[in-house]
Amino acid sequence: MTYSANKYIYFTTVITFCSLYAAQPIQPLFQQEFQLTDFQAILFTTLMMAPLGVAPLFYGYILESFSAKVMVRWALLFLGILEILFSLAGDFLTLLVIRAIQGLMIPAILTSLMSYISYSSPKEKVQHAIAAYIAATILGGFLGRFLSGLCTDLFGWRFFFFILGLLLLLNCYLLKDMIRDAKLRYARPKLSEILSLLRAKEFFWLYTSIFCLFFVFAALMNFLPFELKKINPAFGETGIGILYLGYSMGIVVSLNTRRIINRFGNESDAIGAGIVVFGVGLLFFLIENYLVMFVTMFVFCAGLFTAHSLLSGFVNKLAYQNKAIANGLYISFYYTGGTLGSVLPGAIFHSFGWSAFLLQLFSMICLALFLTRRLKIAVKASAGRDTA
Repeated sequence: MTYSANKYIYFTTVITFCSLYAAQPIQPLFQQEFQLTDFQAILFTTLMMAPLGVAPLFYGYILESFSAKVMVRWALLFLGILEILFSLAGDFLTLLVIRAIQGLMIPAILTSLMSYISYSSPKEKVQHAIAAYIAATILGGFLGRFLSGLCTDLFGWRFFFFILGLLLLLNCYLLKDMIRDAKLRYARPKLSEILSLLRAKEFFWLYTSIFCLFFVFAALMNFLPFELKKINPAFGETGIGILYLGYSMGIVVSLNTRRIINRFGNESDAIGAGIVVFGVGLLFFLIENYLVMFVTMFVFCAGLFTAHSLLSGFVNKLAYQNKAIANGLYISFYYTGGTLGSVLPGAIFHSFGWSAFLLQLFSMICLALFLTRRLKIAVKASAGRDTA
C-alpha cells in the first residue's frame, strides 16, 4: 500500500463516519423544521446505523465478487451523490429515503476499507494499521457531530451535508491510487456455525453484554440533544456538538488496553470496571447542567470504550476457530443494540421524562454488568475443561 493511498484510506474513514453521525446533534432542528415527532427525527441516524447490524452476516454474499478498490470507490461515489441530494431535498419523506439508501452504502465502504488494510499491509504492521483505522472511526464520529452543529449555526444545516458530499466524491477520486486490488474475502456463516457460537456460554454472555452497552450508548447520544433543547430551547447546535468531545476518550482508551488489563489482572475484571465507570457517568446526566454534562460525557465515553475495546479483543482470544464469524457476530450484536437503543427508549423519554429514561438505561447497564460476571464464570469453566 502506497503512503498516499494509506493516508487517503484513513481520511475516507473519517469522512464516512462524519456522514454516519452528522444528523445526530441536529435532530431537534429537523423536528422543528419539518414538524416531526421525536421518533421521526431520530430515524435520520437510526436508518444509517441499522444496515451495520446485518452487514457482517449478509454482505459477504453480496460483495464477494468485487475487489475492495472497485467496491469502495463505487460506494463512495453513490454516497457522495446522495449526500448532495440530501442537502438539496425539501421534504421529510425524500430526506428519509435518501438517508435509508445511504445506510446501505456505509457497510460496503467500511468493510472494503478494512479488507484492503488487512490484505495490503505487511503482516507485522496489520495490528497497527487496524488500530489507526479504529482511531479514525472515533475521530470521524466526533467531527461529524461537532462540525454538523457548528456549520448549522453558522450557515444552516444543508451546508455541512453538501460539503460532506463533495468530500466523499473527492475521496472516490483520491483512492484511484489503491495499487493492490485486494479481493474481498468474507466469511459466509452457516446457521449451524452461528448457533454453535451462541450455544457457547462465554460467547453468548459476551455478545449480549455488548448489545446492552451499545443500546445504552446509542440511546443517550440520540436523545441528549432533545433534552438539551428542553432545558433551554435557545441552545445552539454548536453547543450540542461540542458536548460530544468526550467521544475522543475512545482514542485514549484504545491505545491503553494492555495497561488496563494489566492493572486489573484479567479481561473480565477490567471490562467490569469499565461498565461501572459507564454506569456512574450515566447517572451524572441526571444533573441537568451543561457544564456537568460536558464533563460527564468524558467519563461516560471512557467507560463505554474501555468495555468495548476489551470485549472486542476478548472475542479474538476466545475464538480458536471461526474468528471471522465470531467477529462478525460481535459487530452485529453491537450495531443491533445501537439501532434498537436509538429508538426503543424513546417511549420512556417521551412519556415519563429524562430521569425515567436514564434509570431505564441504568438498568441495562446493571444487566450488562451481570452478564460480564457470567462471562467470567464461563471462561473459567471453559479453561478448566481444556486443562482437564
